[in-house]
Amino acid sequence: MVEVRTLKSDEYILSVAVPVSVRQTFDYLPPTELSVSELSQLQPGLRVKVPFGNRQTIGFLLAIKKHSTIDKKRLKAATAILDPTPLLPDSLFQLAQWAAHYYHHPIGDALMHTLPRLLRKDSAVKTISHWRLTHGGQGLPEGALKSAPKQAELLALLQQQASIDAAQLKEKGITRATAKALCDKQLIESFTVADTAMVTGQAHTVATDSAATDNIADNLKEQPFTLNDEQQHAVTRITQQNGYRCFLLHGVTGSGKTEVYLQCIAHCLQKKQQALVLVPEIGLTPQMVARFKQRFNAPLALLHSGLSDRERLSAWQAARTAQAMIVIGTRSAVFTPMPQLGLIIVDEEHDASFKQQDGFRYSARDIAIKRAYEQPCPIVLGSATPSLESLQHALEGSYNRLQLQQRATGASQPSITLLDIRHTPLDEGFSPALLSAITETLTQKKQVLVFLNRRGFSPVLLCHDCGYIACCDHCDVSLTVHFHAHQLRCHHCDKRQALPKHCPVCASSELDFRGVGTERSERALQKHFPQTPVIRIDRDTTRAKTAMQDLIKKVEEHPCCILVGTQMLAKGHHFPRVMLVAVVDADRGLFTADFRGPEKMGQLLLQVAGRAGRESQSGQVIIQTHQADHPLMISLSQDSYTQYADHLLQQRAASQLPPFGYLALVRAEAKKLESAEALLHHFRCHLPATAGLRLLGPLPAPMARRAGYYHAQLILQAQHRKTLHRALGQLSAYAEQHPLAKRLRWSIDVDPIDPF
Repeated sequence: MVEVRTLKSDEYILSVAVPVSVRQTFDYLPPTELSVSELSQLQPGLRVKVPFGNRQTIGFLLAIKKHSTIDKKRLKAATAILDPTPLLPDSLFQLAQWAAHYYHHPIGDALMHTLPRLLRKDSAVKTISHWRLTHGGQGLPEGALKSAPKQAELLALLQQQASIDAAQLKEKGITRATAKALCDKQLIESFTVADTAMVTGQAHTVATDSAATDNIADNLKEQPFTLNDEQQHAVTRITQQNGYRCFLLHGVTGSGKTEVYLQCIAHCLQKKQQALVLVPEIGLTPQMVARFKQRFNAPLALLHSGLSDRERLSAWQAARTAQAMIVIGTRSAVFTPMPQLGLIIVDEEHDASFKQQDGFRYSARDIAIKRAYEQPCPIVLGSATPSLESLQHALEGSYNRLQLQQRATGASQPSITLLDIRHTPLDEGFSPALLSAITETLTQKKQVLVFLNRRGFSPVLLCHDCGYIACCDHCDVSLTVHFHAHQLRCHHCDKRQALPKHCPVCASSELDFRGVGTERSERALQKHFPQTPVIRIDRDTTRAKTAMQDLIKKVEEHPCCILVGTQMLAKGHHFPRVMLVAVVDADRGLFTADFRGPEKMGQLLLQVAGRAGRESQSGQVIIQTHQADHPLMISLSQDSYTQYADHLLQQRAASQLPPFGYLALVRAEAKKLESAEALLHHFRCHLPATAGLRLLGPLPAPMARRAGYYHAQLILQAQHRKTLHRALGQLSAYAEQHPLAKRLRWSIDVDPIDPF
């Protein structure tokens, strides 16, 4: 007979992940006030308040163990266990740990990114009891348990809504004893959730009057559109999928991808499952939310950085308790707990905004795919211009490619014309031919979209007499003129200074504005078309909380107007009256050190071109260029995106670049470039020569100085993913102990999308 021995309290060691820059966990003794019985109930994922250095911080309990590599006498005791049960389900807790491992990021910091900001603080969160149906309870028919009326009443309530709390029980006149009786019959189960009311007040969910039902029609406020054959095929394939499958929904602009999303979500709601929809930027949420609210009679929650901390926590909690059946969010929403998750949608999957560019450098798209695989549930990646990685996965068969090759309205794709502006006089960036085309479109009482991916008035302020250029003191870049605000601004470190009237070097008043930004284009168009509203949409005009919605409403109110904007206009917006898209400067993506430059240029130009002629009439796209005979420009104007992408894939394959190889960047920054490069040189020398691994650098970053620091990078290129991650594991372990690495900032970027 095996003797079972109960551990004493002093035999428990808590392994805790603390949100700090080091890639290790820390051992603590349990809080002194906890009994042995309470210690035995602790679960991984609980938030733990611990002393760290001379401060108190919050970490996550990873495990309870018997032994530590550190003498127990040197271990500190944890201050408090903050939660009775983990805030994250085990599947999401494991996913965050996987992400920390894959991206070689400190695990404590990665785990902390999964929580709303208010839950990262050191106050304990009050909990309230909820009840929900078990699997057995879900299988009971309506009207069951007639012999026990109160139990039948509670059962009926839970068949109509995802969960019920103690306050709602009391309001309905149902006692806890009734709930306990159903728990004993294993028809319902209790669980505790954070009481966000004490922190947040009113819940920030866009909720309707009913939850999901067994009938699709009951979940709808309006009838769905009739699908064409391509759309119907896509919906059928997605909704009939049981378990994991990654679908690449490749549809031309205006092909009705959003309608496919909506009808797939309707099937998801019918099965009483939740749907997670990821969008690349806040600017896309107003129109998307409006479509969803108009269509569905089901609770919906929003999650993005534009919300207050209180609003974000409340929406997060609604998703966590399945009170919100649909969640629409930007990048970080991928970590939202959703107990009944049945479908994930990533709209504009190619967009760079899904990759976090600092700190925890994760890809929300790739983590969403991993989450769908682990759930398991289907995931849909939608785009008119899919990333080359996703296209290659589809060609290899690991993704199921669903194509929508015709516009949902029946309109043809817009014609694309390359306008050669060499030897052509330009008026504030506009050629006579382009101004004539704009005039003709406005005469027809239609809208024009002018695209220029550069905000501000002018990118360069130049002294005509001495050649002085206004540059940032902290970055290797010129300051951008913002004429309306009378400022010079750095778009990298946000340095601001007053717009001078005289040259600070020679005192000349002959200051010249070189180059064109959206603010200057707006002013030029107002001069040429004084009777036509000119509406500018860029980061400067959309800073206020409701600014984007207000501008879109203004566009809808003026059937004849000119829209001027940056790439914010290229992503997912539906402007049915736009008949002409004018691209002022298309050449910047052709000459760049970034190997992804041609891909990004093609995606951006075709996305913005797709805003033209989305209703019954065919639209027109005019692209001003100094490179009208460049093969890539010709391909963009004449070929489909698939043909354009195939050409780029051949180039990538020849150079073994993604998706045919694997990359990572090791970045270092310091007050002196030599120090950053010296650290990376130590890293490179430590890595042994490995077959299939290529090291490039250390090299200065494309913009070597940013925000007062010099940046250098070491590039790791491998033929196989395992080879790359083995090298990164060795490098990070070495870096943790290197004395210079402890004084400088350094980071690892796996699958980078930034230019080299």
